[in-house]
Amino acid sequence: MKIGIIGAGFIGSALATRLTSLGHSVAIANSRGPETLGEVAEKTGATPVTALEAARYGEIIVVTIPLKNIPDLPKDLFEGVPADVPVIDTSNYYPLLRDGHLSELEHGELTESEWVQQHLGRPVVKVFNNIMAEHLEKSGKPAGTPGRIALPVAGDDPTAKQKVMALVDELGFDAVDNGSLHESWRQQPGTPSYGADLPAGELAQQLESLGTTRTEQQHAQFLANHAALEKQMQAQGVKLQ
Repeated sequence: MKIGIIGAGFIGSALATRLTSLGHSVAIANSRGPETLGEVAEKTGATPVTALEAARYGEIIVVTIPLKNIPDLPKDLFEGVPADVPVIDTSNYYPLLRDGHLSELEHGELTESEWVQQHLGRPVVKVFNNIMAEHLEKSGKPAGTPGRIALPVAGDDPTAKQKVMALVDELGFDAVDNGSLHESWRQQPGTPSYGADLPAGELAQQLESLGTTRTEQQHAQFLANHAALEKQMQAQGVKLQ
């Protein structure tokens, strides 16, 4: 396939490396222009392009940039892109380390990827947000391997979701349907499955145990869990892209 990636950070580069190794043609973009992507191109085998070119390049598009930068993307980013091209969102909300506080995500029912979808003006499928980039690049296993890591996939378009789930499987991970985009809160930071690298059965059980409608108590608890994680990362000097 031809796959466009907007974002050349940890996740974008890991995906580009794996996808090119599988024989896919990958175009990758960042916010600073293709002329700054020489090292990324050499490492991943992807072709440096602009964000607009990446959005128009592929049969699947991946948006993997810091959440706070989503509103800065070109307003016509997906103009003319066929409706059947799935758009993957990998973003996570890190208010302390990177994004600042967004009241829309801390109060009310809006999920992170619903917020992204609103700004993009385009339906998205959420995946690749709850696994470390290094594991995404190096921990994929053939289907049927015991303990194979599973990744949750959330979205509202069944056809787009199936295309994305097939790609997840090809990358070496079991894809677990996490319901609608409104239910994608179950794979956001602070939840039990975030960064846990669970096998499919355990991940499905974990997601189901949370229910389908996030309660105020759950929202508060997951925000608190994530805040504690951010403080720990800050103390360790962890940098985010």
